[in-house]
Amino acid sequence: MTVTVNSDEVKMVLQKLDSVQLELLRLRAMLLPEEEISEEEKKKLEAARNEIARGQKISFDGLIKELC
Repeated sequence: MTVTVNSDEVKMVLQKLDSVQLELLRLRAMLLPEEEISEEEKKKLEAARNEIARGQKISFDGLIKELC
């Protein structure tokens, strides 16, 4: 089975994935408020927030590699 998507559909999926990732971070913060994060995690979180603010995206393949 072959699935064909156009660039607008890919952009929409990537935007939704960004929203999901941000929401997961918010939920994690709500569910685990007593958890202390390390300095390295703080730097990674700040870098991620800066990437989002600059409008940077992650490719679908990159997301799969990151999550698996």
